Amino acid sequence: MTEAAHPPVPTFVHHRSRLTEGQQHAWDRWWPERGRDVGDILSGAEPYDPPAWFGRRAPLVLEIGSGMGESTAAMAAAAPDVDHIAVEVYEPGLAQLLMRLADTGVTNVALLRGDAVALLRERVPPASLGGIRIFFPDPWPKRRHRKRRLVQRDFVALAASRLEPGGFLHLATDWDDYATQMRAVCDAEPALVNTGAGEAGGWTPRPDWRPVTKFEQRARIEGRTVRDLMYRTRHADAPRDDGT
Repeated sequence: MTEAAHPPVPTFVHHRSRLTEGQQHAWDRWWPERGRDVGDILSGAEPYDPPAWFGRRAPLVLEIGSGMGESTAAMAAAAPDVDHIAVEVYEPGLAQLLMRLADTGVTNVALLRGDAVALLRERVPPASLGGIRIFFPDPWPKRRHRKRRLVQRDFVALAASRLEPGGFLHLATDWDDYATQMRAVCDAEPALVNTGAGEAGGWTPRPDWRPVTKFEQRARIEGRTVRDLMYRTRHADAPRDDGT
């Protein structure tokens, strides 16, 4: 069977959401300059060309699901020598990130709206990313929906193939069974090694430099344990993801 016969199961639901007045202003002002649609890139109407977007060649980190942009803006500000691509489907989150970037003067973030998996599969070249970050993806908690979870075996193989030698894959979730699933499928990927497999017992201690978002604060209040996982490609030595 071809992929067309069995299309990928969607990992997100795109709900149209109303922008606040401030978000709409940010969208109208900065989206044409800093934002792009994944659909346009997939169709060829817009090239996938990070050096042109940023005006330089620099290490490149892709964030899948940037949410409201708190972590994205803070980590980009802390690593001005790294270029960041934030992919999100939620327009208010992208608009909020535009506002944060404008307020802080951070310029090393490009915003993409749409399907990050399709982007990885069809446009991101192999071995071209210094890292991939996926913080708090939708857990799809109902058993019948778990096939929609992003971090599955095939996705992990795809992500690993897009990482350059020594590139990192950094995951975080507050759902125990999803954390266990993430660890199982990533541990099973031959191209990746778990950097927390020693004293940390397979889990990566929460990095101090990863900003605590309102979402994570709520998870803590509700008593859920936040788990980080850090992997890197096996084929070269490289520093772990340390926020830079």
